[in-house]
Amino acid sequence: MAVKKPQRSGRPVRDLEVNPLFSREPVSVPRYALADGEMEPATAYQVVHDELMLDGNARLNLATFVTTWAEPQAQRLMAECSEKNMIDKDEYPQTAELELRCVHMLARLWHAADPRHVVGCSTTGSSEAAMLAGLALKRRWQHRRRAQGRPADRPNLVMGVNVQVCWEKFANYFEVEPRYVPMEGDRYHLSPKKAVELCDEDTIGVMTILGSTFDGSYEPVAEVAAELDDLRERTGLDVPIHVDGASGAMVAPFLDPHLTWDFRLPRVASINTSGHKYGLVMPGVGWVVWRDADALPDDLVFHVNYLGGQMPTFALNFSRPGAQVIAQYYNFLRLGFDGYRRVQRTCRDVATRLAGEIAALGPFELLTDGGQAPVFAFRLRQEITNFTVFDVSAALREYGWLVPAYTFPPNRTDLSVLRIVVRNGFSHDLADLLLEDIRRILPRLHRQREPHRDSGDAGAFTHGIKT
Repeated sequence: MAVKKPQRSGRPVRDLEVNPLFSREPVSVPRYALADGEMEPATAYQVVHDELMLDGNARLNLATFVTTWAEPQAQRLMAECSEKNMIDKDEYPQTAELELRCVHMLARLWHAADPRHVVGCSTTGSSEAAMLAGLALKRRWQHRRRAQGRPADRPNLVMGVNVQVCWEKFANYFEVEPRYVPMEGDRYHLSPKKAVELCDEDTIGVMTILGSTFDGSYEPVAEVAAELDDLRERTGLDVPIHVDGASGAMVAPFLDPHLTWDFRLPRVASINTSGHKYGLVMPGVGWVVWRDADALPDDLVFHVNYLGGQMPTFALNFSRPGAQVIAQYYNFLRLGFDGYRRVQRTCRDVATRLAGEIAALGPFELLTDGGQAPVFAFRLRQEITNFTVFDVSAALREYGWLVPAYTFPPNRTDLSVLRIVVRNGFSHDLADLLLEDIRRILPRLHRQREPHRDSGDAGAFTHGIKT
């Protein structure tokens, strides 16, 4: 039976034609089906390599929070561990030991009362880590309600409307009602009082963000905790906090040591972070840590023996590579506290200087300045009506820069911004080159009579922002 080829723009899609670039057989190969036979490894490599040249340059991608540079030694270790399955702790006991060391290091970094007895694990990223933390909140609430002989079928989670899309997925996949604190005026994230107003006896927790995806700002975790303490005194409701520290949990401990947001607050039950963001590891690895064993219900932990030896597992994924966990331990060993502080300080210095330079150009005004997570958002001044942030983003892409433009969520959908994420490897020199290109495109944009692009023309690299 003939297979109908996919069509694009109404035209049949041709097979990949590799001749005359290659002198080997085959001359062409199917694009969307397995070929009948094999090809030389060098030919297969070159075909894939050439197509990947169409991707953007990862180092110039200022949309992503994900690490795009690593030391050669870290990359070598990852290559040496690429075949190791993280779940198979009996076969790879030292990889499991290094994972445990990382958990203990994070527990100390986040001021756990007894770092030796915290519970935590690596994940494929902070999205999986967030879902595990959300599941623990839900299960603890269910156990408490059932012990009281009360219904446990309508849980809700309170969070700001600025959440990353993984929290929307958690609420959808695991049937938890999301209660969003809306943005208002110049407040672009959760308000402690507004959050507590949404809490009731069915609330499994309040989710706070250290490093908002929209603008890099920290949510006021300590103030939320204080409001929840007051709620308990007034009503008896005891609502825990989870901190989504995908970005900020690997920044604040080094640059903002006096900021209280972590396990120093008794109400914080769990924290997640991305090892592949400001943890400085290539994608993908995340981490989740609970303050103690009571915070992770035992019925979420599974014990398996079919890989040889009894082993507990409480991640959503089963088989996954151990390379990124090894790279995380390498970074912890290689940099230490002072090394991480220097890296994050450099990122913040680049972000704040670049933000100031962009604000001085004239048409832009800052929403944030990179002074918390090394991330800042900026918009066009109201008097600029002949071009949009989407025009700016498209023009910069012509020079290789990926700078996302997007609109904010309710109640600020009227607000369209650009955002720049400064990561390790984005130097002051690269920031100067970006500034030169912004200066280069502005005269052309100012000559426009009207905008050429709007939110419908935005690129697909806003990385999880909910609009």
